[in-house]
Amino acid sequence: MASSLQCIDCAQQYPIQRVIYTCDACGGLLDVRHDFGDSSSEISPALFDGRLGAFIAPYSSGVWRFKELVYPGVDDSDIVSRMEGNTNLYELPRVASYAGMDTLFLKHEGENPTGSFKDRGMTTGVTQARILGMERVACASTGNTSASMASYAARAGMQGIIFLQNQQIALGKLAQGIAFGATCLQINADFDRNMELVRLVSEKLGIYLLNSINPFRLEGQKSIMFEALQQLRWSVPDWIVVPGGNLGNSSAFGKGLLEMLQVGLIDRLPRLAIIQAEGANPLYRHFRDGFRQFEAVNAETIATAIKIGNPVNLQKAIRALEWTSGVVEQVSDQQIMDAKAIIDGVGIGCEPASACSVAGAKRLVERGIIKRGDTVLGVLTGHVLKDPEATIGYHADQLPGLSPKHRNAMLQVEDDLDAIVRVLGDRAP
Repeated sequence: MASSLQCIDCAQQYPIQRVIYTCDACGGLLDVRHDFGDSSSEISPALFDGRLGAFIAPYSSGVWRFKELVYPGVDDSDIVSRMEGNTNLYELPRVASYAGMDTLFLKHEGENPTGSFKDRGMTTGVTQARILGMERVACASTGNTSASMASYAARAGMQGIIFLQNQQIALGKLAQGIAFGATCLQINADFDRNMELVRLVSEKLGIYLLNSINPFRLEGQKSIMFEALQQLRWSVPDWIVVPGGNLGNSSAFGKGLLEMLQVGLIDRLPRLAIIQAEGANPLYRHFRDGFRQFEAVNAETIATAIKIGNPVNLQKAIRALEWTSGVVEQVSDQQIMDAKAIIDGVGIGCEPASACSVAGAKRLVERGIIKRGDTVLGVLTGHVLKDPEATIGYHADQLPGLSPKHRNAMLQVEDDLDAIVRVLGDRAP
């Protein structure tokens, strides 16, 4: 099964072994293109279902279980894996009721090894770095990418290099990059500027770039859709709802869903809804403008994982929206944190950016775009412990400009048995 790199704009092709992130001819983004050809007849639900519960690598991974769709030509010995994926799909009636719908499934990517969906893309990205003989890999990050890259680089015996902004980095994410031995550069710049810098530095020093502009990253991330549809027994939901920051996931989902349709794993495409924070909403503005003139924004939101004002995967995300008759919505930080409290309260939890899926679905129901009877699959992108400061701040009512509607306040009680009994008696269900 042949694979190549192909420009999404002019269709110029490049060898898969070449280190390249955008098209030489027109500057467009690149896809990893697989020519499934006659092999598509071998790709079936039975093939992937037969690998469920595998103990032996690579099929024990929730990414590499779908190897024929992710990177069919790779040698198993080159794969760098932490048995990522295999994350749970939760049906949550209480959260569905909050959002105003009957059926809501949440795919919890915070259950990956480093606590976010990034591990799915990093296993394929670092695997390609190994194939290319790279010794150093780098990324700009708001936190989750750096944690994942540092882990997989360490597993592969490579030096990881992280470009971080000097404020609003959640400690749960920063700690991982440091712990896994990466070289961390804290720069007085926002994510978008750090993205420019890491691309320039990587080119000058021959370092392999592992942000989502790298098309191999998205090949791993599209497995979220493969696995979710497998968990739904290959029954297609009406909607896929996902947070939008750098737009890697939404881009990957569009590509993965289209490939599943092409090889016959599914018989129709769901609609895609990309949800952005009001303070980091360049795609939403572009969508509302009919995709006429894109303008970057100075991003500001409590959902730091999506605090991105100039997303590199913009054109791929637009393509995914066109393929799926998709929509873009925005939600406020208040709506994000209230939805997070509801998700946390059913015992699974998530970081703030993840809660955009539920907050956005609720908003789309209110607008009549998602119908109450529609089946909705939302993606939770990160673990609740990724940003504990935001969680504590919400419930302590210490977040500027926000009023916690679903507060679980800390109770202060004296060292007195009767006082403790009295407080707990007052709070009996």
